Amino acid sequence: MALSPMPIVRRARIAPTPPAAAVDTGQLPTLVAPRLQLRWILPADLDDLYGVFSDPDVTRYWSHLAWSSPDEAPIYLESIHQGFQQGTLFQWGIALRGDDRIIGSVTLYDIDLVQGRAELGFALARDHWGRRYAQEALTVLLGHAFGTLGLRRIEADVDPRNLPSLRTLEALGFLREGYLRQRWQVGGELQDSVLMGLLAQDWRAAR
Repeated sequence: MALSPMPIVRRARIAPTPPAAAVDTGQLPTLVAPRLQLRWILPADLDDLYGVFSDPDVTRYWSHLAWSSPDEAPIYLESIHQGFQQGTLFQWGIALRGDDRIIGSVTLYDIDLVQGRAELGFALARDHWGRRYAQEALTVLLGHAFGTLGLRRIEADVDPRNLPSLRTLEALGFLREGYLRQRWQVGGELQDSVLMGLLAQDWRAAR
């Protein structure tokens, strides 16, 4: 049986400008994990980006359907870079350290530095499911969010049918905090949401 795809970025709202360190370099910092690195997504990554988000299995529980044309990749990349410049979202590509090819992405969005809160999304190419890459990438991302960014709370919105994603987040310490019925409508299908949360104090205590 194929694994269900990862949790998804739902709807991003307005957030403050990027941290000073990111503004100095004009892009997000690279975050290194044992087998992966989270890095800035470049125009050279468009084919790999399209490979991820044109797969209907990956976008099964996304907030939009799978891409039907390669032309959607540069539009999406532009929105990622604009979101960073505007402070609305920080989206890293997940790349294998061996060949540096993009195999997915992780995102912090709806970042509120005053409240110390953000929402989390991630997606991983189907060929790389079952290797705990998502958990490894999210571990590094959460360390950055609770450390460098100084956030207090991270939230995630997950389709309740997306069992692998729920298990991944629970393994990282996320708790199920709410259930919203028919929260989304994608491709004519109504989708419920499980709302999950992780506090910085719980993340640090577990480590």
